[in-house]
Amino acid sequence: MGYKDIEFPEGSKFLVTGSAGFIGSNLVEAILNLGYEVRGLDNFSTGKRENVEEFISHPNYEFIEGDICDFDTCMDACSGVDFVLNQAAWGSVPRSIEMPVFYEEVNIKGTLNMMEAARQNNVKKFVYASSSSVYGDEPNLPKKEGIEGNVLSPYALTKRVNEEYGKLYSKLYGLDTYGMRYFNVFGRRQDPNGAYAAVIPKFINQLLSNDPPMINGDGKQSRDFTYIDNVVEANLKACKASSKAAGRVYNIAFGSREYLIDIYYLLCELIGKDLEPIFGASRAGDIKHSNANIDSAKKMLGYDPKWSFNQGIKETIKWYKTIK
Repeated sequence: MGYKDIEFPEGSKFLVTGSAGFIGSNLVEAILNLGYEVRGLDNFSTGKRENVEEFISHPNYEFIEGDICDFDTCMDACSGVDFVLNQAAWGSVPRSIEMPVFYEEVNIKGTLNMMEAARQNNVKKFVYASSSSVYGDEPNLPKKEGIEGNVLSPYALTKRVNEEYGKLYSKLYGLDTYGMRYFNVFGRRQDPNGAYAAVIPKFINQLLSNDPPMINGDGKQSRDFTYIDNVVEANLKACKASSKAAGRVYNIAFGSREYLIDIYYLLCELIGKDLEPIFGASRAGDIKHSNANIDSAKKMLGYDPKWSFNQGIKETIKWYKTIK
C-alpha cells in the first residue's frame, strides 16, 4: 500500500543511516521487500539491536556499526551507494533543551558529514529527516513550507540548519537533496519506553499494562499524526523525484489534525480499557498545534499518503500487542 509499486533500476543500492531506529528500520524492511540492496549504518545510541537483527541474514543487507560524527565512517558508508536516506539523529525537544551542545554535534555536524560524504561519492539522491518543529512559534495552520516562525528548541534549530545545508549542497555542489519535514510519525518499532518516548507508543504501552498515562498540559494540543508507511512512501518517492524538486523541504504528514485527549480516549476504546489519564505540566519548547499543508510534496514528489490516522492506529496497536 503506498510504496509497493515503486521501482528503481536493477541493482540500486540504498544507504539508510539510523537504520536501527524506528523510521530507519522500517525503511530498511521496505527496501529489502522491494528487492533492492540496503546498507545500514547505526551506532545504537538511540537505535535498538533487535531492529537490525531480523535483517542481518538477508542476502541484500549489509550493516556497519558506526557514527555519523566520524567522517571516515560516512565515506565508507556512502561508497558505491545510489541513494542515501539519512535518518540518523537525536530526537526529542525536551532532551535537546537539556543537551544543546550534544545536539549540535550529532544533528548538525553528523548530517553535514553525511552530505559531504554523499557528494564525494557521487550519490544520486540525498534524502534527510527534518521535522515539523522547524515551524516554531508560527501560529497559522496548516503549516506551509516557507512560512516559519522562531524555533523553540535546540532540536528544531538543528533541523533548520540541516535544511539550509541541504539547499546549499544542491545549489553549490549539485547534490540532489530533499528534506522530509516529518509530522509526529507513529507506528511499529517506535520505542514506548523512557522519559522521552513519543506519546502514542507510550500511551499504548501504558494502557496495555493498566497503567494510567500522563498527559502533558491540558490534552487540547493537536498534531498531524502520520503513520510510518506514509513516511516510507515519501522517502522512496523523493529518491525518484526530479532534480527540479531538489534543494527543498517538504511537509510529510497525512494532512489531518488529532487532539491528544481525543486520541487518548480512542486508544482506551480500541484497547478496551477504562482508565482516566493524569494531567501534568506542559513541556518546554512544545508547539501547541501542528497540522500540515502537503500540497508541495504531492506536486513535486508525487507523494500520495494512503494511511489515515485511524487506519494506522489500529495497525500500531496490533503490533504492540505482539511484543507485550
